[in-house]
Amino acid sequence: MDRAQVEQILKKAESLKIMVVGDYFLDHYLFIDPTKKEFSRETAKQVYQVKRVRSSPGAAGSVVSKLSALGVKHILAVGTIGCDVYGHELKKLLCEEGADVSYLVQNPSRLTPTYMKPTLESEGYSEELNRLDVKNWEPTPKELEEHVVSTIEKEGPTCHGVIVIDQVEEAECGVITSRVRAALKELGEKHPGLIILVDSRNRIDQFSKVMIKPNEFEAGSALGVQTVAQDPARAGEALYRQTSKPVFLTCGEAGQWVYDGTQAVHVPALRVEGPIDIVGAGDSTSAGIVVALASGATPQEAAFFGNLIASITITKLGTTGTATPQEVLQRFAEYSRGKD
Repeated sequence: MDRAQVEQILKKAESLKIMVVGDYFLDHYLFIDPTKKEFSRETAKQVYQVKRVRSSPGAAGSVVSKLSALGVKHILAVGTIGCDVYGHELKKLLCEEGADVSYLVQNPSRLTPTYMKPTLESEGYSEELNRLDVKNWEPTPKELEEHVVSTIEKEGPTCHGVIVIDQVEEAECGVITSRVRAALKELGEKHPGLIILVDSRNRIDQFSKVMIKPNEFEAGSALGVQTVAQDPARAGEALYRQTSKPVFLTCGEAGQWVYDGTQAVHVPALRVEGPIDIVGAGDSTSAGIVVALASGATPQEAAFFGNLIASITITKLGTTGTATPQEVLQRFAEYSRGKD
């Protein structure tokens, strides 16, 4: 891929319409001052003093942030959240990203999935404590499933791309239920040219007629082996037989293996200097892949563009970073100089 292709993708991104359907989380950071000591009169336990808070969209919301930063103007946020304070905060943040949240339904029977991240922070010191998770443990109500399915059927064919984020590990308790997976399969069958990319933590083997982006551990679990690191090319081919669509197998610092139905191609990661934070790297890769594919790139070129985006966001510590078009061009220039 040359600079002209990168510029073309970034230009095309502005006119794309992309649906992000799945589990929307709120990442809620609580920054604690460890130097301030106070104890509860009732329990005699230490009380942590929060000096500041910060929230950002997580999971499917993180993908929305990546797409928005890349310049995508029309993003449909499709899913279900609660009517609680976390849901209102998440919806506000997504609106600030420019997303269309009219398909993100708030329902009083559901909790807004939230990752609470308490962090001890003082001058020159930072330590993240045990995370507190808020999520739903009951099956998703049928009427909410119907909302997601009908939106996929109605709006899916009007989009240039669909990104699916299956984050919730408990079966049938998140947005991507069996019924929603069937709707995605049907969408892929009826519209074989539509770009549909799925990222699923626990159920990547249950999707078909769509592109999938497992990491090496998710791929190993789907294929019934401990790891696919020794032969990722064969793993990609095996997963392709399941989906009949290109497979993007991510392997951390080794980059990606792409199987497009004819051959497996290794797309190395871009080298990064200094400390990194890999939180959100997969979301960055997904956003980059779909934007590139929707702009006319081949699967191999799209994998490179996804790696390019991730190489920027992992350098942004303590947050699920994003990459702007200016940063993308600068990073590509650095990469090109390194090749010379």
